[in-house]
Amino acid sequence: MSYNLLKGKKGIIFGALDSNSIAWKTAERVHEEGGTFVLTNAPVAMRMGQINELAEKTGSQIIPADATSLDDLQKLVEQSMEILGGKIDFVLHSIGMSINVRKGNHYTNQNYDFTKKGTDVSAMSFHKVMQTLYKADAMNEWGSIVALSYMAAQRVFPDYNDMADNKAYLESVARSFGYFFGKDKKVRVNTISQSPTPTTAGSGVKGFDGFIAYADKMSPLGNATALDCANYTVAMFSDLTKRVTLQNLYNDGGFSNMGVSMEVMDAFVEKNSK
Repeated sequence: MSYNLLKGKKGIIFGALDSNSIAWKTAERVHEEGGTFVLTNAPVAMRMGQINELAEKTGSQIIPADATSLDDLQKLVEQSMEILGGKIDFVLHSIGMSINVRKGNHYTNQNYDFTKKGTDVSAMSFHKVMQTLYKADAMNEWGSIVALSYMAAQRVFPDYNDMADNKAYLESVARSFGYFFGKDKKVRVNTISQSPTPTTAGSGVKGFDGFIAYADKMSPLGNATALDCANYTVAMFSDLTKRVTLQNLYNDGGFSNMGVSMEVMDAFVEKNSK
């Protein structure tokens, strides 16, 4: 159902890879709510995904950009403002990558060249995106910038590997840069800590299917879906949340406040009674 929450608002969406991705679902929901936007992803990711299909569906243009490259980001911001006809109201950063995870390197046996690359893509890129927007004075007052995070930034999930460190860095950047963006430009910056979601990126984590089932049993409301996250992001882009900033917002069915659930305890007792 559409309420035109984003009518007249313009933005940039990073990271729409395929129809399973949260950025893809968010783009669809932003379009339904009356927002217009530019889609962007790294050229290598675009070759893997179906972003042209999304662009056609939402009447959007695509600007390839490596989010770790300041030159690419500057061109992206300039071209986006030209295409959209002015300053930007919202930005979604939905980018994450761990080569160590992809290569099966244990957390205690990292290839640090891989680690640095993953940190640059997953977290430092968020600082680069905001610095580029800030210096260009590209955001409208009361604009909203959102990045997607995960609870491994605060708690131990062994197989999440160095992505946990990247998410912790990402959330810190949101708070620190969010202070300056709020004070100087009246722009809000937040992260959304989402349930484990079966996206192309998420499914690369070892034991991911099992963990989705565990999280679902732990959460009073069950796991939040990619569409749930898209709806939450739309709310964060809208004027309904004008004074919300510097927050890490949990969209996880209550998982983050649980110690243990009866469902998990019952499964544990049943397994150990055999």
